[in-house]
Amino acid sequence: MNQETDSLPIDKSKKIGWIGAGRMGFAMAKRLLQRGCDVSIYNRTKSKALPLSEIGATIVDSPAELADCDIVFTMVSGPADLFEVVCGNVGLLSTDSTPGLLVDCSSVSAESSQKVREELSARKALMLSSPVSGNAKVVAAGMLTVVVSGPREGFLDAQPYLESIGRGVTYVGDGELSRMVKICHNVLLGVVTQCLAEITVLAEKGGVSRQALLEFINESVMGSIFSRYKSPAFVNLDWTPTFTPVLLRKDLDLGIAAGEALDVPMEVTALTRDIVNRLVESGHTECDFGYLLEQQASASGLKLQPEDANVDDGLH
Repeated sequence: MNQETDSLPIDKSKKIGWIGAGRMGFAMAKRLLQRGCDVSIYNRTKSKALPLSEIGATIVDSPAELADCDIVFTMVSGPADLFEVVCGNVGLLSTDSTPGLLVDCSSVSAESSQKVREELSARKALMLSSPVSGNAKVVAAGMLTVVVSGPREGFLDAQPYLESIGRGVTYVGDGELSRMVKICHNVLLGVVTQCLAEITVLAEKGGVSRQALLEFINESVMGSIFSRYKSPAFVNLDWTPTFTPVLLRKDLDLGIAAGEALDVPMEVTALTRDIVNRLVESGHTECDFGYLLEQQASASGLKLQPEDANVDDGLH
């Protein structure tokens, strides 16, 4: 792994295209606009992107209208969406023009990403696989992290823009290596969250408030940006979705499949996957994955109540 640390200046004369203005895409594109970049945006539901026009964005009606951009970023929900916006009837490659570089920040499989990469390569365009770690609130706080793989010359072109979106940009090599890093990251996310749910319930049944336990954890060597960020939800039982159990289960499945392909036993991951699957099968599909805490409490005969405490999430 090679982490680039030299920040490069943004070339504001370049035309930037952005596809996908959901919670994450909106927040990420907004940061580029705030840096003075020339950004044109397509979103399937146009109304969701319109507020960005108030800070300088040009809103377009199809991905094809972004084909003459120098760099196009994609932040879409899945592999079918990625293929459609790039290779579909009104996709980036549906006209005679082709962007020089595509930077895909979506969470998709290496196989689907490689398919899009090959279509772009046939048109002499470069592609970077650049999945991210964080959510819209993390983006707004300037704490998003990005892992990147693909042609090094493409990375050097995209690096200053990626650094404007987040605080940490790690280049890991060619091809789809970043997808493996993101799978490993999200496996850790699931396992850590389930463990955090278990110890929080254990402490509460033993008479310790959730706020007190998590305050101690966050100040200890075992604390992390993630544990601090998740503390308000655990303390006050706010399950507004940042990442759903369905999406977490998908990533745990990808981790298990990668382990099978590479002959790496993933026993803790497999157990966590079963626990997350139990949450999904009970109908908790649209809440935040932190609802694992409630499931653990229920299995432990404990009825949780919000502690209504002011808890710092560390995002400032």
